[in-house]
Formats: sequence, structure tokens, C-alpha cells
Amino acid sequence: MTADELFMLRALELARLGIGQVSPNPQVGCVVVHDGKIIGEGWHQKYGGPHAEVNAIRSVKDKSVLSQSTVYVNLEPCSHFGKTPPCADMLIAERVRKVVVANVDSNPLVGGKGLAKLQAAGIETVVGVLDQQARELNKRFFTFLEKKRPYIILKWAQTADGFIARSNFDSKWISNEYSRQLVHRWRSEEDAILVGSGTAAHDNPELTVRDWSGRNPVRVVIDRHLKLSSTLHLFDGNTPTLCYNLVQQETESNITWIKLEEDHFLEKLLADLYARNIQSLIIEGGAQTLSAFLNENLWDEARVFKARQSFGSGIAAPSFQGILKETLDVMDDELHIWVR
Repeated sequence: MTADELFMLRALELARLGIGQVSPNPQVGCVVVHDGKIIGEGWHQKYGGPHAEVNAIRSVKDKSVLSQSTVYVNLEPCSHFGKTPPCADMLIAERVRKVVVANVDSNPLVGGKGLAKLQAAGIETVVGVLDQQARELNKRFFTFLEKKRPYIILKWAQTADGFIARSNFDSKWISNEYSRQLVHRWRSEEDAILVGSGTAAHDNPELTVRDWSGRNPVRVVIDRHLKLSSTLHLFDGNTPTLCYNLVQQETESNITWIKLEEDHFLEKLLADLYARNIQSLIIEGGAQTLSAFLNENLWDEARVFKARQSFGSGIAAPSFQGILKETLDVMDDELHIWVR
């Protein structure tokens, strides 16, 4: 591993600390190196707050050595005014010697302009160090910008004999308590969480973060004909909730009903989430809803818990084709992570 790769790895480690806090911004980490040693580091900690480069430069005690220092950052420094001033301008003002970047920003407001600014100011730039690892880290951000929809994660638990629920729709509890806690951590990391009307009616889920610390995702439910009871947890008003349907368009307190046409319903739903700046979506069921997204090839990742218990009969887990990326043991459950 080269020195550039080693320092970029550290920038990626720092960037990961922002997950669940910075969306719709990307996760960014930054390391400042002088004479082969890290003299400053930082990450983008909160949406609207200082960017990684600003936090890293601020942490450098002796600013006089910046002109002989290299800055490692996993995403191209921004060149436009957003919530904060351009980071490229700040690095130019500090007269850093060199900037090493993993990914060019797909945002058309940046898109190479930050690098061009640095180069025009005489700062040496290197692009593409650990680019694949960095792109994987910001898969939500890149999917959102490039596909104009949220990054979609499908999640379900199934029995050893392939069922997602019993014949009476009861699905509690297939996975173990550690798997369920992991699901709550995932919820804290994504912008929104979606279920269909069947899961909403039979399970009455809260879809909030309770077994972990972090923000609640926006709750999303598909209820085409508005048959769900208003007494369900989803409609308690505690967390912003979007209800996609064919009937009404209305907002009341924390709940918004969004009327869509039936043709290309899911695509229109995703387009509306995109318009609302929702960068990632985790879909927790049920089988019919999961299969609908799979059948229309509207997914990026599937996280499937396989438990040891068997039901013998019931509602079959969705069938799909994908690439098995990883298998993990969660106590006596197996977690299979698939990508398209």
C-alpha cells in the first residue's frame, strides 16, 4: 500500500463517522499531512456544519507548514457557495501544496470545478486514489445524483425453509434480538423507511429508532386506497410520515398524503422522494411490496437475515437474482448482503 492510499484510508475512516448525520451531503473525511505525519484531520459532522476540509485545517496547530503539506480528501473540494463557503477557496487561501482526492464530485455544481480552481492556483492535484472504496462509501450520494432517485435497500428476515411470515401474516419474531438491534442501527443511517399497507395493518410498526441512538428516518407507507386505520403508529404524528396513494393530496401536522397516478406508481413515488431530497430508502416489507420493487428492478442492495427456525408453511420470501456481496453471522442468524 502506498503512502497516498494509507492516508486516504484514514480519510475514509473519518468520513464514515458522518453516516446518518450529513445527508443529503456526502460523507467526507480529510487528513492533512506534513513530512509523512498527520498534523490535522476532520470530517463533515452534520448537515449545514463545516465541511471536512475546514475541520481538518482548523485542527492544524502550526498553520505555517500548510504550504508544505498535502491534503487528502475522499471527495473533490466544493467550489460553490451552499450552506458554507467553497472549500477549494479555503485551501487556496491557506496555500496548501498538494491535494489528493479519491472521487470527482458528481454534483453539477462542482463536477471538476473544485479541482480546476486548485490547479489554476498552482496547487498540485492527484485524483483516483482508492476511488472504488470511496464511491462505495458514498453510494447513496452518487446514486441520488446519477440515477435521480434514492439508494434503495431491501431488508427482510426469512426462516430456514424460506418464509417471511406465517399464513396469518404474523412475522414476529423470525430474527434474533441482535439482528433486530442491527436493523435499528440501519434505520438511523438512512433518510427514509418504507412499508406497504399489508405490513402496516398486520404488524402496526413504529418504524423508528428505539434499540439504537440516532435520528428517526422519514416514514413512508403505500396505501393506494387509504384503507389503513388512522390509529396505527404510522399516523401518530411523532415522526414525519409520507403516505402515497391514489386518492388525496393533503398535509396535516407531520403527515403528508401524496396522490400519484397508478401508471408507473413506484417510479413516481421515487421521483417524489428525490424531489424531497431523500437520498436513501430502506424497505422493510412486506413480501408483496418487496417483490414489486424487485420486479421493477428498483433496488440497489438487499439485506436478508436467515434464521434457524422453520415455519413449514406461510408467506414465501421474495425471490430475486443478485450478486452475493457478503455473509455475516449475527449470533445464530446469517445475514446475507446482496447487490444488483
